Amino acid sequence: MSIQVTPTFEKVRQLLRQLPGLGHRSAERLALHLLVEKPQTLTPILEALQAASVAVKRCERCGSLAEAQHCEVCADPKRDPHSLCIVELVPDLFAIERSQAHRGTYHVLHGRLSPINGIGPEALNLASLEQRLKSEPINEIVLALGNDIEGEATCHYLRDCIFNIRSTIKVSRIGFGLPSGSGLTFADTATLRSALEGRRDVGN
Repeated sequence: MSIQVTPTFEKVRQLLRQLPGLGHRSAERLALHLLVEKPQTLTPILEALQAASVAVKRCERCGSLAEAQHCEVCADPKRDPHSLCIVELVPDLFAIERSQAHRGTYHVLHGRLSPINGIGPEALNLASLEQRLKSEPINEIVLALGNDIEGEATCHYLRDCIFNIRSTIKVSRIGFGLPSGSGLTFADTATLRSALEGRRDVGN
């Protein structure tokens, strides 16, 4: 026998299911927690989300999270301006930062090429990357994308774009220590550090 829920509760559950990592049961548990079990936690969460929706935006330089023109990494004068690490998503940037294996700057693509899903170069954060290649003293780029077909295709496209702008830039690709088909977000710190330290030159 199916459990009957209210229409409003069902709407909340369905919306939560759209969030990454939440299936039917996880969304249901979260909805019950916020609306029935611990309703006192709902208001501060809503207030924080509302404030963040106004304050948090993309860094104008790299595309990471920021509350000013630039994120904390881009605004840090101690970061190496010659080394740039390109990642697919902001959580990948966070994962690499936790590994402490990269002391340069980053560039977030906010996706990867996937023709089957209709995702082409125009959907990625490439315009600002082109400007950075032309105006910043970058001499090394690390392509830190997932080790799968779409990640490889995106790396190949990026390599060609980079060499068309600056043929002298050294471009390398991480991969050592990362299982085939895996992403960066859930890799442990040691594996990520090993992957960055064992990166390979992709050549021109």
